[in-house]
Amino acid sequence: MALKWGSVVVAVISATMFASANIIVGLLDENELPVAFNLVTVAATSVGVILAVLAELYNRVNVRLNALAEFVAARLNEVDAHTGDRNAGFVEGYLLSHGEQATGAIVPFGSRPARRTGLIDD
Repeated sequence: MALKWGSVVVAVISATMFASANIIVGLLDENELPVAFNLVTVAATSVGVILAVLAELYNRVNVRLNALAEFVAARLNEVDAHTGDRNAGFVEGYLLSHGEQATGAIVPFGSRPARRTGLIDD
């Protein structure tokens, strides 16, 4: 946010300096300001506006990516919760349908120790 507002301040100050200097010199004196001064102030204004727009777009994209990462993590947790139940039922059904061929005890897997998390970076 500091880059965005800093570039907005630079753009406003350089645009004000360009306009006020040209108006004052135009009213008080018949001469014009040097072209270099006008080019520098216009360039500073342009760079400030472009930086402000890019900083705002970066913030918006970053917020959307964080929201997407949290949504995907929540969805994966939901799918993981349902898949674990279905796999346990599948194994039990398989063992029951094969009767004596399926020898051995059913040993359930332990729960996963790590939890999936989304990207949370502001």
